[in-house]
Amino acid sequence: MRLAVVAAILCTLVPPVRQTTAQAAGTEVDLALVLAVDVSLSMDPEEQQVQRDGYVAAFRSEVVQTAIRQGLIGRIAVTYVEWAGTHSQSVVVPWTVIGTTAEAENFADQLARMPPRRNIWTSISAALDFSVGLLRTSGFEATRRVIDVSGDGPNNDGRKVTEARDDAVAAGVVVNGLPLMIKAPTGPYDIPNLDLYYRDCVIGGPGAFMVPVRDPGEFATAIRTKIVREVADTIPTAPQVLSVQAFSRGRCATASRHSGYDDP
Repeated sequence: MRLAVVAAILCTLVPPVRQTTAQAAGTEVDLALVLAVDVSLSMDPEEQQVQRDGYVAAFRSEVVQTAIRQGLIGRIAVTYVEWAGTHSQSVVVPWTVIGTTAEAENFADQLARMPPRRNIWTSISAALDFSVGLLRTSGFEATRRVIDVSGDGPNNDGRKVTEARDDAVAAGVVVNGLPLMIKAPTGPYDIPNLDLYYRDCVIGGPGAFMVPVRDPGEFATAIRTKIVREVADTIPTAPQVLSVQAFSRGRCATASRHSGYDDP
């Protein structure tokens, strides 16, 4: 009898798990954003730390926090993912709703506490597939859904990157790019003009754009600028918004250890 009374009291104090999940599933946001960050071995530890610090600084910046609050709903949902080869994707910071300064700072703090990791190969296609899955199961009612993919090399593992990009766009997702062009191409999978590769083969969807980074000192500014544009959904007068072009075999045909060449 005493146990029954205790159980009844607990039921009144603790909401059922299904109810909590349902409430989370009904959260409306201006933007559901997946930050998909390359951690392949071509990214040396110093570059990884500079990149991580750039994302942390972005969410701590007043300009990003203000852009979030000025949205129609005034909040976004963000998750931070690290990726490398086909079977290497990891959620570093899970879906987090950001609508206040405290929530933005909390997201930045979580990210700052997690050390970057590294793994082999570069599968942009698997990163896109994984990110689309996160968006589909997030439970948020988002006005826009965006994958922000950053990396320093072309797809060299897994299925064709153009197929993954097209599937993401068909699902109503915009793919933006942050090609990292700090080092000169030296490895067997490196290519010159990575920005053109991202333009033709990676980004896609209405208003898709990319922000190339050519110097470590540009990281923080580029990431902050990119997130503000994604949050605000603005298209600048300068043609930095680069829509998907007709595929070039030379740009999208990248050596892959599985398929030989990644043909468009």
